[in-house]
Amino acid sequence: MKYLYTITQMKHLLLLFILMLVLSCDSSSKESQSLIDLKSKKEVLIKEMNRIGTELKDIETAISKLDTLKKLMTVTSLKAEVKDFNHFIEVQGTVKADQTIELHAEMGGTVTALLVKEGDAVSKGQILATLDSEVIDNSVLQLETQLALATTTFERQARLWEQNIGSEIQYLQAKAQKEGLENSMKSLKAQARKMKIIAPFSGIIDQVFAKTGELTSSQMPFLRLVNLSTVYVESEVTETYLKAIKKGTEVLLNFRSIGTSAKASISQVGNFINPNNRSFKTRIDLENPNNELKANLLADIKINDFKATGIVIPSRLVQKDSNDKAFVYTIEPNGSNHKVVKTYITETMNYNNLSFISEGLLSTSILVDKGARLINTDEDVKLVP
Repeated sequence: MKYLYTITQMKHLLLLFILMLVLSCDSSSKESQSLIDLKSKKEVLIKEMNRIGTELKDIETAISKLDTLKKLMTVTSLKAEVKDFNHFIEVQGTVKADQTIELHAEMGGTVTALLVKEGDAVSKGQILATLDSEVIDNSVLQLETQLALATTTFERQARLWEQNIGSEIQYLQAKAQKEGLENSMKSLKAQARKMKIIAPFSGIIDQVFAKTGELTSSQMPFLRLVNLSTVYVESEVTETYLKAIKKGTEVLLNFRSIGTSAKASISQVGNFINPNNRSFKTRIDLENPNNELKANLLADIKINDFKATGIVIPSRLVQKDSNDKAFVYTIEPNGSNHKVVKTYITETMNYNNLSFISEGLLSTSILVDKGARLINTDEDVKLVP
């Protein structure tokens, strides 16, 4: 058994030796391969690689043309349209009335009667209240008696003078007496009128400040009278828009507090620029037959400073390049697909998410809508409804 084991070991050692010898010979053979053969083999391999690369590229191109299932960016489109475009300047204004006044008593005195209450409609010339005029009334009564006597005396002296009976001095004295009393009567009656509060125009009693029995003076407001049949809205607009706003410019008015709107036009443009806020005033006259618009009511005003007809598109489609030039993506046919084209435009105005395009687009132009921010120029895309 031991002998057999030794023989086996020897066989294994012999096989190992032979294997090492073979490997040594193979390695030596490879090392002895000439440099020219290696270079030649390298050139052959490079040529084969180039051939395969060119063939692969041609195959990919052919596949791209034939593959109808190729994945393309999906976008939607819209057609450029010719529309009316309006741009508005938005400001706030206040309702005012030309005929609004706080009446004062012309003379001081005690209020004896209030003949109206708040909310009453009154007419021009109507007596609204009276003050205590007892002293003046008594003076008028006394003066009337004196004036009647003086008038009779003057008439008698005038007849005598015409008959050359009376003296000139008596005639002139009687005349002067009568005229003096007449002037005094006019003065007293004028004072008596000042003891009444009279409506200077027709309107509505907005507020009564005085009370019966109270003492008032010319410095104290007595009542407020307003006429709201015609009102106007006054606003201030920055001087930037001075050239765009003229008399007759159309405006839209919205009175949010009462849920009312109206169309009107500028009635007057101010000629003075406020140095504090660089603005000028505008006036918009309005009819107010139902007195719905109240003094000092706020109004939202949209002044139509630009209007034109042309290509109008959604403002969201307008993009800017690195030079701040505006462009949109349009679509052109490209075989069975559609190609994206960067189209530069001139955006004249934009308002309320719409842009007025004066150059760069036609009414036949097709624009990329959804997906416009995710594509590149000259890229093929797939259109969906």
